[in-house]
Amino acid sequence: MSEAAQTLEGWYALHDFRSIDWTAWKQADAGVRAAALDELHGFLKEWQAAEDAKTGSTAFYSIVGQKADFVLMHLRETLEELNELETAFNKSTLAQFTVKTYSYVSIVELSNYMAAPGSDPMQNPEIVARLKPTLPKAAHICFYPMNKRREGNDNWYMLGMDDRRGMMRSHGMIGRKYAGKVKQIITGSVGFDNWEWGVTLFAEDALQFKKLVYEMRFDEVSARFGDFGDFYVGNLLTEEKLGKMLSV
Repeated sequence: MSEAAQTLEGWYALHDFRSIDWTAWKQADAGVRAAALDELHGFLKEWQAAEDAKTGSTAFYSIVGQKADFVLMHLRETLEELNELETAFNKSTLAQFTVKTYSYVSIVELSNYMAAPGSDPMQNPEIVARLKPTLPKAAHICFYPMNKRREGNDNWYMLGMDDRRGMMRSHGMIGRKYAGKVKQIITGSVGFDNWEWGVTLFAEDALQFKKLVYEMRFDEVSARFGDFGDFYVGNLLTEEKLGKMLSV
């Protein structure tokens, strides 16, 4: 049996993707729409308060394309807290005008492939900050799930630790080239969802998503062992943009 990579875990994550029933929203009474917006702004204040208190973080983005209209990405200490957030939103007025299109449950994860021997990573403030991050409020978001392939000679889980560590080091070097351009948060989902990892990228320039993912496709970790799900890409929803999006 190959040696399993040890992992460090931080906050639990929920990506909640929704589409809006625009016909129903447009036909709703103006008072109902106004109440729904007021209620949503109340949620946003609550989520911001949790972020200020460093007990979690939330990102709110519109989604481009037909897969969804928006995504709420929540990070919290426990699954129970994520469940409470989801249920509270489901009971909201706005939620009555939405259709659930996709969700992803995972937990912020760091592997030990790059850890220094004999070190205690939890004593490193930078590691702790990566496990319990404040989600960037960058202009754009990109999310996709992925697996490591398990087919014939291309079975990641049958490789020895040294081989996997060497390939992950090479893979990581590509990501470092985009430091300052793309912020990446990896969440593990083995046992939580249908894929093994969720990758969430944030950037001020959406083109950097394409360049990063494309370059990584040539690395052996992705070229030989990577399987990818659907990609979701979108734009930051500020208060002004939110009002414009929901105006009739």
